[in-house]
Amino acid sequence: MITVDNLSKSFTLHILNGKKIEACRGISFNVPQGGFLGLSGHSGAGKSTVLKCIYRTYLSSSGAIHYNSAAYGMVDLATLHDRALIEIREREMGYVSQFLKVIPRVSAVDIIMEPILARNGVSRKEARNRTIELLERLRIPAHLFDAYPATFSGGEQQRVNIARAVSWKPRLLLLDEPTASLDKDSVGVVLEILKELRMEGTTMIGIFHDTDLLESVTDLVYHIC
Repeated sequence: MITVDNLSKSFTLHILNGKKIEACRGISFNVPQGGFLGLSGHSGAGKSTVLKCIYRTYLSSSGAIHYNSAAYGMVDLATLHDRALIEIREREMGYVSQFLKVIPRVSAVDIIMEPILARNGVSRKEARNRTIELLERLRIPAHLFDAYPATFSGGEQQRVNIARAVSWKPRLLLLDEPTASLDKDSVGVVLEILKELRMEGTTMIGIFHDTDLLESVTDLVYHIC
């Protein structure tokens, strides 16, 4: 499904007279369809940078990211034309960041429904039913369904973040510390949802703060030095 080949990313700090910071170097791994790769390494090793290069929030400095797209076949995400990349993002790739970033004064239900309606072509009623089911599974109180996530606790915001990313069942799911701010019961629910997605063919690459959790849910762990 995805092969990362000798990926590197550096940043030039112009406010420090062009000083260069190397975020990651020589990253190579392969993830088959339906596989789950974990990324490990010390803080600052470049784990999140790798995910952002795959999603192309960051443009990699060198290397290739070969992805078997449903829309375009095998492509290199590192060099793919912006328009095609945006289409792949919208149609195939889910991303769970460490923080929920949404438009203010949009309800939790609408935040989660939006990608379902945009990608799956289902009715608004079906999308809302799917959304309510996820919110209930993730133990978001019913009185918050139509409230604004900006007013939620950190853990509640992260559960909405996860629900939005998994609601439309992407082909490739990138997970950056998805369970870091969650209690034990919520972590268990999230892992159940991820397991179900994998059974339906979703490929995953994830970062987890808990090493035992990382090793228990992934097929293989790639350590970044």
